[in-house]
Amino acid sequence: MTKYSFRYASHPDDAKNYDTSRIRKEFLMENLFVDNEINLVYSMYDRLIVGGAMPVNETVKLETIPYLKSENFLDRRELGIINVGGEGEVSVDGEKFILNKKEALYIGMGVKEVTFKSTTDQPALFYLNSAPAHRNFPNKKITKENAEIVHLGDDKTANKRILNKLIVNSIVETCQLQMGLTELLPGNIWNTMPSHTHERRMEAYFYFDVAEGQSVAHFMGDPKETRHIFMQNNQAVLSPEWSIHSGAGTSNYSFIWGMAGENLDYGDMDIVAANELR
Repeated sequence: MTKYSFRYASHPDDAKNYDTSRIRKEFLMENLFVDNEINLVYSMYDRLIVGGAMPVNETVKLETIPYLKSENFLDRRELGIINVGGEGEVSVDGEKFILNKKEALYIGMGVKEVTFKSTTDQPALFYLNSAPAHRNFPNKKITKENAEIVHLGDDKTANKRILNKLIVNSIVETCQLQMGLTELLPGNIWNTMPSHTHERRMEAYFYFDVAEGQSVAHFMGDPKETRHIFMQNNQAVLSPEWSIHSGAGTSNYSFIWGMAGENLDYGDMDIVAANELR
C-alpha cells in the first residue's frame, strides 16, 4: 500500500511567523515507516518526494500517486534509496538488488515496477528520495566500498563525523538527485556546522540511529531568523533553499541528506559562520 501527503512551499517572511506547531506541520515528517506500507510526502520544494518503505511480512509495491499524473511512479522521475534497517531486497523491473544497512540504490527514469521486501527477521527500512528527471540513467547500487568517504570535524568542536557520498555525480549519473549519509562519532553531536544555505537546491534531512530517549534539535530558517525542531529517530525534515540546515543531538546519531534543484555541485553553498547566526 502506498500512502501520500502534500506540502506547499513557504515564503521565508511568512515562515518567521510560524509557531512550534506550524513549523512542525509544514516541515517535519514524523511517520515514514509503517508496517507493510510505503509513505510519501510530495513537496513543492523542487518537487522532491520524501518517503519510507517498511516491508515486514509482505512485499510492497511503489505505486504512482495522483500528483504525478503518470501511469507509473518513475515515468518522469528518478529515485534514490538508502536502507537504514535489516537486509532487504529491491526489485527493479525484475532485477534484484540486495541492500544491507547504509547501502544505497539509484533507479533511473522510466522504470515501470519497483517492489520492496525484507530478507531477514529484522525488517528493512528503505528511505526514499525522488526528484523529477529529464532522461534515463542506469540503475546502480552503491556500497561503502565505492562511496566517496570524507572525514570531517574535530572532537574539540563536538562535530567529528564521517561523510559518505553515495548518490552523487562523482559516483553515479543522475539528473538532479544527490544523496549521502553522515555518521557522528561517539561523543560528537553537531552536524553541518558551520551551517550554510544553497539557493539553487533544496535539501531534506533524515535522522536515524538516534538512541531511545534521545533527541536531535534540527536548526532551520533564515540565518538571521533561525528556528528549531526537536526530532526523534527515523524522522525527516524539509529544508528550503533559503534555510540553513544544521543539528545537534543529545547523543551521537546518523543522518541522510538528500538534495534536488538546479545543479549537481556539492560545494555550491553559502557558508554562515557560527557567530553570525541569530
